[in-house]
Amino acid sequence: MSRLLIDIGSTYFKISSNGQIDQYLRNFDTSIHDDLSHKCSEVLTKYKKEDTFICSSANGGLSTLIIGLTNSFSLKYATNIAFNSGINIIDTILYPKIKEYSLPSEVIDVVIVVGGIDGVGNVFDEQLIKFLDRVNYQNIVYVGSGTNREFLEKNIPSIKILKNIITYKLQVFEDELKEYLTNLYQEDIIGKQDIKQLYDVTDNQIYPTPYIVNKSMSSLGEYFDVVDPFILIDIGGATTDIHYSKDLISDNILSSNEYDRLVFKKLGVYKSRQSLIFSAKNNEFVYEFLSYMDVTENILEEQSEQALKILMQLSIFLVLYKMSKQHTAYIDLKLQRVKSIVFTGGTTKVLSYEQIQKTVLFFYKKILNYHQTPKIIIDKEYMVWTIGV
Repeated sequence: MSRLLIDIGSTYFKISSNGQIDQYLRNFDTSIHDDLSHKCSEVLTKYKKEDTFICSSANGGLSTLIIGLTNSFSLKYATNIAFNSGINIIDTILYPKIKEYSLPSEVIDVVIVVGGIDGVGNVFDEQLIKFLDRVNYQNIVYVGSGTNREFLEKNIPSIKILKNIITYKLQVFEDELKEYLTNLYQEDIIGKQDIKQLYDVTDNQIYPTPYIVNKSMSSLGEYFDVVDPFILIDIGGATTDIHYSKDLISDNILSSNEYDRLVFKKLGVYKSRQSLIFSAKNNEFVYEFLSYMDVTENILEEQSEQALKILMQLSIFLVLYKMSKQHTAYIDLKLQRVKSIVFTGGTTKVLSYEQIQKTVLFFYKKILNYHQTPKIIIDKEYMVWTIGV
């Protein structure tokens, strides 16, 4: 109650003041700072800078390419840390098969190179250097065997060397890489979205919103009737985020985090609307889904309230689909074990409980052959954000 909480999204920004949350559509013709000052000046003047806390997901996250030695350890560990730090993974490359991979077409924000426990030599060679010379990336970090550090520093002067994430016991050490990625995310937010002007409003560090939301997961049971294991789905304007209980996966990763995160950068309903529609049209179940919703595929080209609702429902279905065994490119969650699904973000402002339930039921009946759904919880007030802050 004594703090002012602000969340800057890709489409909206939210203000939590005195126990009340207000949401505003961003004006993209002006800076975030000016837009915020214009719409919320009366609230801003009531709080000191040290009592104002800001987070942002305005850029939709960083993109990363991960190059690892094995699927079982290096790629799995690095992928886990990257997702949990709010990073969008473009691709993972198994180093022994690196010649078979095509080059990424887009600019990569950060490349992560990982592999081998300390003391293991000859992990990476000239083949890695030749591949990276053809990749357009902005940052590169190495978190593998210490014996390869000198070779990589000599051939890649810009590389950041951190402590190996693979311990001698083949467990994960995530602290340094997670801090590096989180800070990189923060720098990206500040550099690309005029967020730095918001330090006129706050004396506190501005964090990525997904990081803040993930921090709230262990406390949700105090505020909602949540039953473990559960997942949280946050559909925004540019991305859809999934936060999930780690006991929903079969993994050999040992870390201090109870919950992890996945991000789907192209499943938002505003800024990434066209990529969402593209994903929908290329899904074998979508036309059956549209028929189930009593609409035709023409709805995907409309600009209407009904079309927006259908797109949000499609986001829910597609993100569940991409976490299931039907789609092997993403992590396979044991969705049949899920007891609760918490929905938050813009979806809860547009869709009714019945519309969300109907969407989830279609997925469980069609994909999992279940005729009952987990308990659905609607976080209309975005409590997961305020708890995390």
